[in-house]
Amino acid sequence: MTARIIDGKALAAELRNRVAAEVIRIKRDHELTPGLAVVLVGNDPASELYVRSKHRQTQDAGMASFEHRLPADVAQDDLLALIAQLNRDPAVHGILVQLPLPKALNTEVVINAIDPAKDVDGLHPHNAGRLAAGFAALSPCTPLGCIILSKTVHASLEGMNALVIGRSNLVGRPLLQLLLNENATVTIAHSRSRDLPNLCRQADLVYAAVGKPEMVRGDWIKPGATVIDVGINRIPADGGKTRLVGDVAFKEAAEVAGAITPVPGGVGPMTVVCLLVNTLRAACAIAGLPRPAV
Repeated sequence: MTARIIDGKALAAELRNRVAAEVIRIKRDHELTPGLAVVLVGNDPASELYVRSKHRQTQDAGMASFEHRLPADVAQDDLLALIAQLNRDPAVHGILVQLPLPKALNTEVVINAIDPAKDVDGLHPHNAGRLAAGFAALSPCTPLGCIILSKTVHASLEGMNALVIGRSNLVGRPLLQLLLNENATVTIAHSRSRDLPNLCRQADLVYAAVGKPEMVRGDWIKPGATVIDVGINRIPADGGKTRLVGDVAFKEAAEVAGAITPVPGGVGPMTVVCLLVNTLRAACAIAGLPRPAV
């Protein structure tokens, strides 16, 4: 195995410490405690796990954490009333509604109800539009984490050929915009792209966010390329158990790539910490303070 393994867990811990130091500074200098409100509808096990992790890490960073748990059959008007209340609450600087929502709820309407200044998931059309136009905006956490991880390998992404596999609003599309902001040359691919292996072989940076276990094979990777694997897939393992794999065939790709993220322990830990970064940035912006040094 020749690739450098990008340790997302260690890098996330380092970034979390920097966030915590900034939280201490703005508490001391401005008597401001950043606050994050997380809304969980229903009891999806994966969502519950994420929410617990977010709550713990928010508190560890010295921020205020507000959890709101609603039943799966909550009326949409009741959920919108809670969001309106959080929009008005001066102690709340970030609002995250955990996705996916139960099918009876309209996700677009719910996201549009969040105050864009508190939209730490970066999904409100206001923030998505600003990001697409190249203006400062709250960006979705996973793409932000991908850029930070990439820049631990390359001081600058300028002029590099980047391939994003996947075009979701949560990862693929915002990642495209963030890479353009870094002056990379970006191709976005998806299930209808022709000759995906050949597109991969031309890329200096490969971001796999397609949700298909080990789809990207080792012989697709350009020698020395950096591979950021966003996928988290459960596949059967021995003894009736399951194991987590990414969208990239890790062992194969690691023999060719220059650097690669593992699954788990790569992009996942960075996503949660980038939520803290966005909450800190939102708190400073709402209070009219300079952008924090993270």
